Amino acid sequence: MRNLFSVEGKMVLVTGGSRGIGEMIARGYVENGAKTYISSRKADVCDRLAEELSQYGTCISLPFDLSNMAGIEGLAKAIAEREPKLDVLVNNAGATWGAPIDEYPESGWDKVVDLNTKSIFFLTQKLLPQLRAAATAENPARVINIASVNGIEPPALETYAYSTSKAGCIMLTRHLAKRLAREHILVNAIAPGPFPSQMMAATLATAGDAIRANNPRGRTGEPEDIAGVAIFLSSRASAYTTGATIPCDGGSAEF
Repeated sequence: MRNLFSVEGKMVLVTGGSRGIGEMIARGYVENGAKTYISSRKADVCDRLAEELSQYGTCISLPFDLSNMAGIEGLAKAIAEREPKLDVLVNNAGATWGAPIDEYPESGWDKVVDLNTKSIFFLTQKLLPQLRAAATAENPARVINIASVNGIEPPALETYAYSTSKAGCIMLTRHLAKRLAREHILVNAIAPGPFPSQMMAATLATAGDAIRANNPRGRTGEPEDIAGVAIFLSSRASAYTTGATIPCDGGSAEF
């Protein structure tokens, strides 16, 4: 029981890992002894964070744009060239788009759904050789998909593609979990509520006080909150858990 939540020595990839929730998760892994690769579209931001986190452990930047198959295949190839196995894949890269229902554009819909749902499936598919190589009955490999409470409860904002894609992420998590459990690959999701991030910055700037006041915990999320759930889902503590979606939202989706 002493090392129940240890991730020390694990090989981890966090997409969208250069800022926001991805950065919080990556930092948690690095500081707890996991060799952590981070990927994001902006190479300079990704490189800068990897350099910063390398003060606390091992963090390596692999910038790729996962909104298209070329980027997905490029990242999978880059991992395969560096690591024979991958213990944990965190599919966090995502986007949102808001517009009134009468004006919502197809381009915005496609951008959000492709990145938030399609890329999760295909990156997981392309990295299956590394995940399979890491997986054992005693120590399963892990896929952690970052969904959202907006995939559980409809948001007030007119972000139709975002809520739809995150609901799809939750079902995809369950479907992958059912298929891959026999190969000792566990697939779970985290559904974050409001966290300070670039995606949430404008909303928190205009409605942050109300969001915090209406949250049962009376605050927004902190880095330890989301990192803790990710570490649990990567450790021995969750070796019998698959197909689950864990809200990390202070209770906002439940009350």
